[in-house]
Amino acid sequence: MTVDFSIHPDSEKKWIRTGIAAIFVIVLIIPLAYIKFWQRANQRSACLDQGMGNAFVFVGKEKCRDCHRNEYEKWQNSDHDRAMEIADTSTVLGDFNNSEFIHNGVTTRFFKKGDRFFVNTIGQDGVYKNFQVTHTFGFSPLQQYLIPFEGGRLQCLTIAWDNVKKTWYALPNHTDDPGDWLHWTGQGQNWNGMCAECHSTNLKKGYDMATDRFTTTWSEIDVSCEACHGPGSGHVAWAQAPEMGRKAVDNFNLVVQTRDMTSEDFAGVCARCHSRRASIADFSHDQKNIMDYMIPSLLTERLYYPDGQILDEDYVFGSFTQSKMFLNGVKCNDCHDVHSQQLKRQGNDLCLYCHRKNTYDTAIHHFHQKMDKGKESKGDDCIQCHMPETVYMGIDWRADHSIRIPRPDLSQTYQIPNACNAAGCHSDKSLEWTNEHMSSWYGKRKRPHYGEIIARGRQGDPKAVLDLISLSEDTLFPGIVRATALSLLSSYPSQLSYSALETALSDPDALIRHTAISTINILRFDKDATLIFPLLYDPVKAVRIQAALGVASIKNLKLTKDQQRLFESVKKEYFAAMEYSADFPAGRYNLALMYHALGQDDKAINNYEQSIRIDDLFLPAKNNLAMLYNLQGKNEKAEQLFIQILEDRPQLYDIAYSLGLLLVEEKKYDQAEIYLKKAAGGLPGRARIHYNLGLLLQFRKKENAAEKALLKALSLEPDNFDFLFALADHYIKRNRLDNARTVAGKMIQRFPDNNIGYDILKYINSR
Repeated sequence: MTVDFSIHPDSEKKWIRTGIAAIFVIVLIIPLAYIKFWQRANQRSACLDQGMGNAFVFVGKEKCRDCHRNEYEKWQNSDHDRAMEIADTSTVLGDFNNSEFIHNGVTTRFFKKGDRFFVNTIGQDGVYKNFQVTHTFGFSPLQQYLIPFEGGRLQCLTIAWDNVKKTWYALPNHTDDPGDWLHWTGQGQNWNGMCAECHSTNLKKGYDMATDRFTTTWSEIDVSCEACHGPGSGHVAWAQAPEMGRKAVDNFNLVVQTRDMTSEDFAGVCARCHSRRASIADFSHDQKNIMDYMIPSLLTERLYYPDGQILDEDYVFGSFTQSKMFLNGVKCNDCHDVHSQQLKRQGNDLCLYCHRKNTYDTAIHHFHQKMDKGKESKGDDCIQCHMPETVYMGIDWRADHSIRIPRPDLSQTYQIPNACNAAGCHSDKSLEWTNEHMSSWYGKRKRPHYGEIIARGRQGDPKAVLDLISLSEDTLFPGIVRATALSLLSSYPSQLSYSALETALSDPDALIRHTAISTINILRFDKDATLIFPLLYDPVKAVRIQAALGVASIKNLKLTKDQQRLFESVKKEYFAAMEYSADFPAGRYNLALMYHALGQDDKAINNYEQSIRIDDLFLPAKNNLAMLYNLQGKNEKAEQLFIQILEDRPQLYDIAYSLGLLLVEEKKYDQAEIYLKKAAGGLPGRARIHYNLGLLLQFRKKENAAEKALLKALSLEPDNFDFLFALADHYIKRNRLDNARTVAGKMIQRFPDNNIGYDILKYINSR
């Protein structure tokens, strides 16, 4: 049920440093690559351009049953069929016979009045009330219940029914605090925005930002035939025509092609629901690219381990697209029956349909026996080794679809899980024990893994930048991996990073283009306009609107009338996308970004405040609002917001850095020193923090500590002119002329065209 709604990369490290670039005049060049993008998109969806698309209407599953009875019967009682239903005696599985569930001292009672179902629990005002259940949500292994509220809202109760153990239980994200965003009455449990689009057919969210109300509609309450195949009126009309009188049409007059597809296109059909993503529009079957209505999440710290294994719920797409299976053309329906959602084969037979039994289903490959002390051994099970499961929603086990080779050596280095030491296998053994066995079986030499690079990038390792750039440019790696590497360049502002991002702007993969623009927007590069403006022509909406945000932030931008019309058009798309998700904090946050870029700071402040109102723990909005207050000279308000953030997340050292700089500006030097030291300790690889700490310590006459901080900054960036100058100045002020002379020599050596080094040396010699 959890969906991301931020158009920006969602790592905390990124939003802290959101920056906007400035340039005066642009030269408009449309790369040939964009023409190719348009051609490819049009070729993939040719059937949508033959008078279909919006001309077709939804007709309902009963129109499909007579001709497709086998598929219809498989679908019945499937997860898709029972994704959502009207609550009645045939659909409600939970015990509503005056049963009680007590959790953290809160008693929730379930009961019936005639044929209606009710729950008595704490509401949004903290008072016990009776609430009517109107809909069921899912059925196996758990069932949730929906309760109507004002404004057209349906809310998901976070006390759920365990359909296996036949008992009530609290979901892991359950909270008893009505003020918490995740409380069952809060926006985090809102069906309209959080869940609806994947549980019903032809779902239209219908959120009105002005009134904060929903008019959510669907054509069928569950995930029916047309959810995947598109509106079926054209196909039904074609099928009902006499066989000899049927016109020659593509794809049987179905809107969506679901056969003879590439793995990429097939996964795209499923991705609209089976992905962690940011939604930017209602799904429409005539959209040419998944990023016309959503932005897939990258391999961020909150969602994935460094090697790409699932950490939080990723809904399969993000992990599957990392797999060798996906890259080699394996499709979802090679393993899953798309109508019943069941596996096509059981056990190892599923994998042996493609892989050789006498090579892979042997002890020579997996080194485990079929039987171990009278019990079945899991070590010979392909799925147990290559698709380890993680439990979500408390009882729902889900397999990692990246289908990877176990790497316990990475577990030892980067604290990531592996199938060998997982629960139910060798959880009682050490990593050393596991690695010894792996080395004896497969050899000590280990292949490099992109997880090592991503882990170092997340840690801010200064030496990781070249590897991140190399990874981002290597087309042999999955697109989501390459895009993640690009996003991590936000921690490495340099000409090298800039060149890599510039190259990525013309990549065939829309996710990579989008990530490149997002990262450029963060890093404040001077050439943004000449690079980003052409992407306003991009065929993919998510790329276009991200480019619009970058262009909007360019001050004194001179455009022709045609260019201005284009910009206004795409800017309108941006506002529509963000207003679509304005029921979530990140939607309001992104609106604030655009308003600030356009110089409309009152509207920016209002949207930041609305973002915080929706979720008081949405820290990006607090951070940016504090920055905006600082720009307006409202430093006390800014200081309060930074302190609030650090109270909630003391490990956010970037915030400590921002607060330290703000306190310096307010001349609260003793407090500033505390926060700058905190930032330097938490981000030891960030040279600029050590530099600013050194300057503050020097000002406070803590000479030894100042020298240490300045030397640390210089050791991280030996060719930084500012750092060399600061250290030379420090030595001169302390009359340590020999030290100053050495530093001046380095300045002359590394910057021979800069007279400052010569002037410093001349001054020293004159003393």
